Amino acid sequence: MGGERLSAAELGAGLGERATLVQFSTAFCQPCRATRRVLADVSALVPGVGHVEIDAESRLDLVNRLGITGTPTVLVLDAAGSIVKRATGLPRKAEVLVALAAAVPPS
Repeated sequence: MGGERLSAAELGAGLGERATLVQFSTAFCQPCRATRRVLADVSALVPGVGHVEIDAESRLDLVNRLGITGTPTVLVLDAAGSIVKRATGLPRKAEVLVALAAAVPPS
């Protein structure tokens, strides 16, 4: 994804040990609530995977830099914070698990 990388400082939260699911949301976004549940379930299911939710309206710096055009937008980061996958809209759990496979080294 162009080598774009996010740090814990930029996210306002620590990176997951193996991968991080970053969700850009807005206050009145209905699919964002369902996305939050899906990503929380996946991060609880896969050891070493963190989940960070970012309010897009309060982080326009990141929204503009990353070209976020809608919410929810989910970024999958590897352990170093590099973006390996990106999707907009409500993801299914199976889709998130497949995307994580690209970011998480086998244990």
